[in-house]
Amino acid sequence: MGLLQNYKFVVMAFLASVLLLVALTLALVWKPASTVSKSPLLVYCAAGLKAPLEAVAKDYEKEYGVPIQLQFGGSQTLLANIEISKRGDLWLPADDSYLGVARQKDLIAEVLPLAQMRLVLAVKKGNPKGIKELKDLLVPGLKLAQANPDAAAAGKVAREVFQKIGRWDELKKQTAVFTGTVNDVATNVKLGTADAGFIWDALLQQFPDVEPVALKELEGARANMSVSVLKSSVDASAALRFARYVAAADKGLKQIEKSGFTPAAGDTWSENPELNLSAGAMLRPAIEETIAAFERREGCRVTRVYNGCGILVAQMCAGQKPDAYFACDKSFMKQVEDLFFDPTDVSLNQLVILVKKGNPQHINELKDLGREGLRVGVGHEKQCALGVLTKTTLQTAGLYAPVRRNVAVQSPTGDLLVNQLRTGSLDAIVAYISNATSAKDELDAIAIDLPCALAVQPFAVGKESKSKQLAARLQKALLSADSQKKFESNGFRWQDKAK
Repeated sequence: MGLLQNYKFVVMAFLASVLLLVALTLALVWKPASTVSKSPLLVYCAAGLKAPLEAVAKDYEKEYGVPIQLQFGGSQTLLANIEISKRGDLWLPADDSYLGVARQKDLIAEVLPLAQMRLVLAVKKGNPKGIKELKDLLVPGLKLAQANPDAAAAGKVAREVFQKIGRWDELKKQTAVFTGTVNDVATNVKLGTADAGFIWDALLQQFPDVEPVALKELEGARANMSVSVLKSSVDASAALRFARYVAAADKGLKQIEKSGFTPAAGDTWSENPELNLSAGAMLRPAIEETIAAFERREGCRVTRVYNGCGILVAQMCAGQKPDAYFACDKSFMKQVEDLFFDPTDVSLNQLVILVKKGNPQHINELKDLGREGLRVGVGHEKQCALGVLTKTTLQTAGLYAPVRRNVAVQSPTGDLLVNQLRTGSLDAIVAYISNATSAKDELDAIAIDLPCALAVQPFAVGKESKSKQLAARLQKALLSADSQKKFESNGFRWQDKAK
């Protein structure tokens, strides 16, 4: 029996080794299936973007197996279709002015910048009519083609340009045909059914039989283009993923630039991108839910580093460069302003004195913290905004020295002070009103009525981030109405209420 047992053991060990080898081999060669939804996406696109978007859609379908259904037309016409049908995933108008209308109608969510293009006068190759300036377009018998200004962006921009200089009515009378799209204008010029027409410069590459004429009146006639996610999308995450692909510097924007457009500064493509966010610890309760929702919608990961702002700034000065920084106070953002684009103020937080419920030490104002025998907790003066603000407030009130004598604890975060107050290790702390939210049934807050006892929390995107657009959308999420509710429920005041 002993030999038989040994034999069985050897066989089992051998089989286990084989299974382990197979598992390791599979681990090396197996790649997890893509999480990208395979459901078709309906994309409305301005006709002027037809060539590059067809190429981008083909690339995306090949790479991820997602069918992209493209519907082309004039920007205004497409907007009307979106509003009436209440279906579709993405919309690419030829000019961002249409986005304002769409926002008013509550039709769009995220907007990702794509490119810029210029309005030019197109004539047949060789310029047989000898058109050199605006007055040449008004010669009797000359046939002008234009995109319908009530349907297409090119026509809308042309009308705005010439209305400003009082020449629109003349050009309108000279127009032989108003087309539904700017591509149709170029086709008319190419075929000779029109002598000239206003088109986007990017179309010149697609129509080699036409050439531009430099009109001084059109020098500033430009349009910015973006891709927007429609609120009608049944799978917003999938729509947003394709939008990111279209707007990625190394994906869609390469095709857009190849087609003659001037591309925007897009992010580097990643199916599941990552952001590094440095944020003051006191902001955590107010922003965690918003960031989690943002991650789900974007299909991204936001790595949060919460700490005292003094510590975060020291890390940045030592070489760390997060994609974004959410500071506890503007004074800390100022110390690293060279690393970030212009910050946006999001919220405000009031400095208060926190004591145990019922105020057993009868502390009623700031000067009471200097009474002999009290154990006081404050923020660390060099590690966090709370400490800096507390020091400034005490100095302003002329109370720094007496209160400093009673300081038993200096902490890089207000939450640590709250915990020590709750356990009875401290008699009072100076913290933010937001720090008391989680323990409001156990603590009382005493207001500090000084203008300097108010911290302003700014958010900024890193200049060297490879995901600037993604970080900017995170900022937008943190500035949303839903985010405002979360801030206010945690004791913060909203940015608009600072004025």
